[in-house]
Amino acid sequence: MFVDQAIITVRAGNGGNGCVAFRRELGEPKGGPKGGDGGDGGDIVLQAEDGLHTLYDFRGLTLWNAENGEPGGAKQCTGKNGRDCIIRLPPGTLVFNAKSGDLIHDLKPGDRVVIAKGGKGGWGNEHFKSPSNQTPRNADPGEPGEEIELRLELKLIADVGLVGKPNAGKSTLLAALTRANPKIADYPFTTLSPQLGITELDPERRLVLADIPGLIEGASKGAGLGHDFLRHIDRTRVIVHLVDLQPADGSDPAENYRVVRKELAQHSQALAEKPELIVLNKTDLFLDDEEKKIAIALVCEGLGLVPGRDTIDISGAARQNLRPLLERLWRLVHPEGHSTPGWKPSASTDRHDGQVLN
Repeated sequence: MFVDQAIITVRAGNGGNGCVAFRRELGEPKGGPKGGDGGDGGDIVLQAEDGLHTLYDFRGLTLWNAENGEPGGAKQCTGKNGRDCIIRLPPGTLVFNAKSGDLIHDLKPGDRVVIAKGGKGGWGNEHFKSPSNQTPRNADPGEPGEEIELRLELKLIADVGLVGKPNAGKSTLLAALTRANPKIADYPFTTLSPQLGITELDPERRLVLADIPGLIEGASKGAGLGHDFLRHIDRTRVIVHLVDLQPADGSDPAENYRVVRKELAQHSQALAEKPELIVLNKTDLFLDDEEKKIAIALVCEGLGLVPGRDTIDISGAARQNLRPLLERLWRLVHPEGHSTPGWKPSASTDRHDGQVLN
C-alpha cells in the first residue's frame, strides 16, 4: 500500500534533574556541595533515507518519543544524556506544523535535521555554592523537551513523470523500462497510487521514472483519482505525456491530450511549464505502417505538432522504439550536457534490466 500523508506527534526527551548532594569523606563529614548535573534529553531527528518511498510505517505509529536525560548523581556525576529518536523518511517528504500549517522543512536526499530539541539537564547544587551560601540545598529541574504535531506529506522525487488519461499505457511503459511491477489491466484506474522505477541506459546513466495515476477532466478540482497525486508531478524534472493513439472508448487522442494539459495548468502554472515529451503509444495496434502514419499525422495536426520532432511514437506493450525514447528523455533531463564523460552511444538494440529494448 502506498501512503503519502501522515500526522504524527514528536516529543523530545526531558532534561534530567540536577542532584543535591554533599561531600562525605573520612575526616570531612561536612564537605561542600557535590551534586551533579542532569543529562540532556534526546532530540527528535528526521533523516532522509534512500530506498524509502512511502509513509506506510506511520499509519499505526503516531507518537515518537526520545529518551529523557538521567538525573545527576553524587560526587559531581553528570546524568547520562537521553538517546535521540531518529525518524527515517523518504526523500521528498514535506514536514509541516500540523496546527499552523507552516512548512518546517523539505527533506532532500541526505538531509538530517533536528525537528524537536531535547531539554537541557538541570544544574546540581555544586553550581549554587557561594561565600554566603556554602551548603546550597537547591538544584535545577531539567527542562522539558520540545513537543510538536507534524503533518508529513510525501512528494515523489523522480526525473521523469508519466502522465496521461487512464489506460494510456503508463504502467505498461514503466514495466517495460524498469524492474517495477505495477498492476496492468484493460480497465481504467488500475494504478491507484504512484509507482517508481529506475531505468539504466548504461552503467553511468540512470533515470528515475514515476507513473502517476490517470488524470481525468476536473482532476485539479478533486475529480477521479488524480487530485491526490497531482502534487507528485511537481517534483519531476520532465513530463512524459502518454497519448493513446487508439483509445478503447473511441475518444479523440488530441482532445485527451488537451484535457490533461488543462488539469496540469490549473493545478500549477509552474507544472504546466515543465519540459514535456509527447509520446504516442500503442503503435502495435495498427494493421500496417500506413495506417499508423495516418493516425500519427491526425493527432499531430490536431495539436499543431511536427511528427518525429515534437513527438515520438512507441509501443510499450511490444517494447518498440524504447531505446530512442530513453535517449531523448536523457537529453531533456540533462540539457546542459547529456553525454557523460567516457560515455559512448550504444547500439540501436540494447539490453536493459534483463530485457531487450529496440
